[in-house]
Order: sequence, then structure tokens, then C-alpha cells
Amino acid sequence: MRTSKIAGSGFYAPENTVPNSWFNEQLGEDVDTWLRENLTIRERRWALPDQSTADLSYEAALDALNDAKVKPEQLDLIIIATDTPEYISPSTASVVQYRLGAVKAGTFDLNTACAGFVTALDTAHKFIKSDEQYNNVLVVGAYAMSKYLDLKDKKTVTLFADGAGAVVLQSAAKEGYLTGSLHTEGQYADWMGIYAGGTKYPITEEVVSKKDHLLKFVKKFPKEINPAKWTEMIKTSCAKVKITPQQIDHYFFTQININSIWETLDNLNVGREKAYAIMDRYGYTGSACIPMAFDIARKAGKINDGEIVCFMGSGGGLAFANILFKM
Repeated sequence: MRTSKIAGSGFYAPENTVPNSWFNEQLGEDVDTWLRENLTIRERRWALPDQSTADLSYEAALDALNDAKVKPEQLDLIIIATDTPEYISPSTASVVQYRLGAVKAGTFDLNTACAGFVTALDTAHKFIKSDEQYNNVLVVGAYAMSKYLDLKDKKTVTLFADGAGAVVLQSAAKEGYLTGSLHTEGQYADWMGIYAGGTKYPITEEVVSKKDHLLKFVKKFPKEINPAKWTEMIKTSCAKVKITPQQIDHYFFTQININSIWETLDNLNVGREKAYAIMDRYGYTGSACIPMAFDIARKAGKINDGEIVCFMGSGGGLAFANILFKM
């Protein structure tokens, strides 16, 4: 049976470190204590003024290709998952393809906000499974949300950060990818996002004056929605492949709220040590956080052959994506 496996991984975070203390000064109040005690965040990385999403993606891609021992010219497809693209058009993936010299690779971007990487990984698997011309697919989750932050909005500016993570997904003859599923709760599409710059709200002086071209939390999401949907989707995936949540060795969640991760693991009756989090030092990196955490854990020797890994992503839309892999 034709399937796919993760052949290599990589990540990149900008060198520009922004500690919580900077926001204390910027906002004129102590936000450091709340961030550390409630979200574990101590610092994050922001891109430099001349760094863009393609720059972050390129560095993560090089790391993943080197790890997989795959040359750029061996790539058949590049998918970049981001909601902070290089341009409205053309795709970020086309920019990265040219920089890499991946002359054979087709390209496209995919936007399901912070669920993007897992959605792109699921998409890449289905390309490989259904068409023999796809054997090496580069999947990148990239995030440069600092470019869209209102520096006076403490609900967003202290949380969001920049980075990129990547994997090389390769055709295989034995199980790697086990199962995956996507789900969307579209009624929440207007609750959080960057709403200007598209066809609904083109950029105008009025839009900029209202800061509608920046990230906004419009309404507060029900705090139970992520743990409830994550729990449901993971249980469903486990049932499909006839395993229990306890048999999953590693969990990688969207890292916007550490308490949602703990609550989900408690719901699944799984030890909290099975989730690997990096938000303490990298903040919230959206579609990049799952592949970043995966690469760091893998290269630290925490993930072994034969172990089962769960990727559980969610993001604005609200979009959800889940995959189980056997390493």
C-alpha cells in the first residue's frame, strides 16, 4: 500500500528575542506575571523589519531538507501553510521554490489559519497516496504575525510571535500516516482575524486609521471549544485505527493556551508529559508552532521509531485538523 512517512524536519525562529519585560514598558503595566503564570510565556521571537514569511520558510525548509537528506531538485511539491503570506498574490510557496532551486516542484499556499500546517500535511499525504509522481513533498508552517500586531493591544501583542517549521513528507510502502480529519465551525469566522486587505475590505486610509488591517480579537471565544473539539477529534481518529489515546506516545497541539492542552489531555486520561510545548520561549507561532515543537522534540531524541504521534491543530475560522502518524 502506498502511504507517506516523515523523512525529515526543521525549524527556524528569528534571532530577535522579545522578553515579557519589554511589554511591561510598552504598555505601562505588569503583563509579565500573568503571561508566565497563566500561559508559561517568558519570551518570543519577532522577525526583523527586513525579514518576511518567505525568509522564515526558506530557513526552515533548508533545515528540513538537510535532515531528510533530500536535495531541493528532488522535491515534487511545496505547500506553505500561512495566514501571513509574502504577498496577497502570488503564493509564498512560489517565492520559496525559486530560492531553494526546487526546479521540479509544483507549489501552492494553504490558509486555514493556525490549523494550516496539519491541514497541509494531510493534503500532502493525499497527493502522495493518490499519485505516483509525488514522492517528496515539502510542507512548511510559517508565521510572521508580528507584522500585523497593534503594539497597544495587550490582548494580541504579548501573545503572538514569528517562526517557521517544516517537514519533508516522503512516499513509503509501510504505515507512517495512520489517519487524519478536518473540521470547521464557520460561524466563528468573524470573531478573530485580519479582516482588511482582501476584497471585502480593501486597504484604504479609513481602514488603516481604524487599524482594521491588523490582527483583532472581535469576540471572546468559548474557552471550552478547543478542548472539547480536540478531545472529540482525537478520540474519533483513535477509533478509526483501533487504538486508545493512551497508546499515542506524543501530542503536538496548537499552542495558544497551555491550559487548553492540559484540559484535553485530562479529558483523554493521558499524562501531561506526553505533550511537548515550546510556547514558554517562542510565544504563539500559529501555523508554525506544531512543526517547530515536533522538530525540537525529535532532534532532542524524544521521539523514537515506531512511536505514534498526534498532531492537533486549530485556528481562526474556526478550523480544526488532526493527524496520527507512526514514526
